Amino acid sequence: MQMREATLLGGLVADAAALGLHWLYDPARIAQIEARSGLVFLEPDAAHYAGTHGYFAHGVKRAGELSGYGEVCLLMLQHLARHGDFDRTAYQTAYRAHFGPGGAYVGYIDSPTRQALLRLLPLEPANFPAASGADDDQLPALAALPAIVLTHRGSREALRESVEDVVRITNHNDVAVCAAQCMAQLLCDVLHGVAIATALGDALPLAGPTLRPLLEQALALPAFDSVAAGEQFGRACHVTQGLPLIFHILQHAPSYRAGIEANIRTGGDSCGRSVMLGATLGALFGLGCENGIPLEWLARVRQLQAMTVALGKLV
Repeated sequence: MQMREATLLGGLVADAAALGLHWLYDPARIAQIEARSGLVFLEPDAAHYAGTHGYFAHGVKRAGELSGYGEVCLLMLQHLARHGDFDRTAYQTAYRAHFGPGGAYVGYIDSPTRQALLRLLPLEPANFPAASGADDDQLPALAALPAIVLTHRGSREALRESVEDVVRITNHNDVAVCAAQCMAQLLCDVLHGVAIATALGDALPLAGPTLRPLLEQALALPAFDSVAAGEQFGRACHVTQGLPLIFHILQHAPSYRAGIEANIRTGGDSCGRSVMLGATLGALFGLGCENGIPLEWLARVRQLQAMTVALGKLV
């Protein structure tokens, strides 16, 4: 039971922890900020981005809030807690209501979200297309996966089909689907007790011809250095950049804290990588133990009540 909770909380805590330095692409600037102010749960501050490479997207948010990625993860958790199973039309309806005009979400809307909303907004739910997403391979493709994997009770083939259905709501793109199926397989294996080194290797066949060579290169890196890996693979929002970094961190991280801090130090789309990275680290290391999700981090997440209410219903 604790592993299930740690998986879902792990992704959400990781996202909130990274928000303050999200889309800051300068690891040297991040190191300066860390030495002065710390690294996790920082208040978003435009001054951190001044005069360097980055995009300050979260001026309306406070430390401990979720990014748009984390909001998608929580929305899917709440959807499954309410419905018991994935209902595509009901989820698309909730997604449109949450992120669309007048919805509860306040914050930056990324390109895949914006394009999905433009397709859904004019339509009645009965006419929603199954593939309502953009032809876009960015990391929103992974954001809803932790709750999908945890609630799946069928075969691995059925899981891949469910994952594809979910991904194409926001990312109607084959590379994005392969990335999500690869990460879903990896998380599923970890939840079933497979050692991380084995799980990383076993997930490779699902990555597809574009991603697999990059993931193999990431696994061949001899030392744990996420900043150097970011230089090699890139730090931006595409799954071709985010997944190799996730694999590198998962292969080497000795604890949840170490993995999440390495992800933030890498820079770039740290929140985009956080949900699946944090969920997998949560499954590996648990909650509150020596190497697990720090309880003081959990207490700093502003949506903690909403998270625990949904978790209670889902469990």
